[in-house]
Amino acid sequence: MPLVTAQRQLFGTQFQGTVSMVMVQAATEADMMPLEKSVRELLRQRHHLHANAEDDFRITNMTEVSETASEVTGMLSILLAAIASISLFVGGIGIMNIMMVSVTERTREIGIRMAIGARRRDILIQFLLESVIITMAGGVVGIVVGIGLAYATTRVFDVLTTVTATPVLLAFFVSVAVGIFFGLYPASKAARLRPIDALRYQG
Repeated sequence: MPLVTAQRQLFGTQFQGTVSMVMVQAATEADMMPLEKSVRELLRQRHHLHANAEDDFRITNMTEVSETASEVTGMLSILLAAIASISLFVGGIGIMNIMMVSVTERTREIGIRMAIGARRRDILIQFLLESVIITMAGGVVGIVVGIGLAYATTRVFDVLTTVTATPVLLAFFVSVAVGIFFGLYPASKAARLRPIDALRYQG
């Protein structure tokens, strides 16, 4: 395609022989600022600008653009982390409530187990394991859904998505930690029950 045709039809340049954009690449990162200064001085000279006149052109440093994009990405990451933390807290409260109801409904069962020789540690571990199993099941479902959404995004929107082992393992261990943290109070409450009181309980 002729240069003039390209300027007029593709780049919107109405004046023949003019250039609307020039891309310059520095050899190293350390050369960016001196190169930008040299380009500005050269353009001001070619445009015949006086010393006090403002630039009639714009120089964009892609390093600054990249840093701005990194800042935006960092802010989005913090926002997503805050939302995830709130979701984990709300989910953990739900798990704790479920376990508290389970302890209340199974008070006589706990009393019978203690009466036939179960130790407080056994009761504690039992309810902790139940809490961890619930959160692990939720974590596995979340991982499967996340992988499925990533795959669907790639197929539907033609956007490359990758799933690595690190976030999957992190999500799994976080679900286990949530189960332990929020299941500790119901489990300890169950372990502190007196066998005689538990056997007398009428649910």
